[in-house]
Amino acid sequence: MEKDILLFDGVCNLCNSSVNFIIDHDPKGHFKFAALQSEFGQKKLEELGFDQEEFDSLVLLSGDKVYKKSSAALRIAKKLSGLYPLLYVFIIIPPFIRHGIYNIIAKNRYKWWGKRDSCRMPSSNLQARFKIK
Repeated sequence: MEKDILLFDGVCNLCNSSVNFIIDHDPKGHFKFAALQSEFGQKKLEELGFDQEEFDSLVLLSGDKVYKKSSAALRIAKKLSGLYPLLYVFIIIPPFIRHGIYNIIAKNRYKWWGKRDSCRMPSSNLQARFKIK
């Protein structure tokens, strides 16, 4: 089974906490990760025609499909262990509402959760889960 790749804001504390949460609830190691700011992340953003300076959205690469914002978050939840897949029911909410809520959080994430000086570097035991190059 091909792994999904999650592109995330590498300097955002909320985003890094979310990556930790996903790792903790992804015992099968389905997800790989890359910072949007990384060489790999920048290359993917360019290939997809996305703004390479905008880091306000999760980007989930799943096979040949690309999901952003709340659609990415819900698809991630669907593949986690425990009861988290039940959150996928919120996909029935129209995207303009889901994305609107997501946008409010994304716009305020540095103010509410803070920001790192540099992108996250994975520990040696997690390096295989990160697309470094």
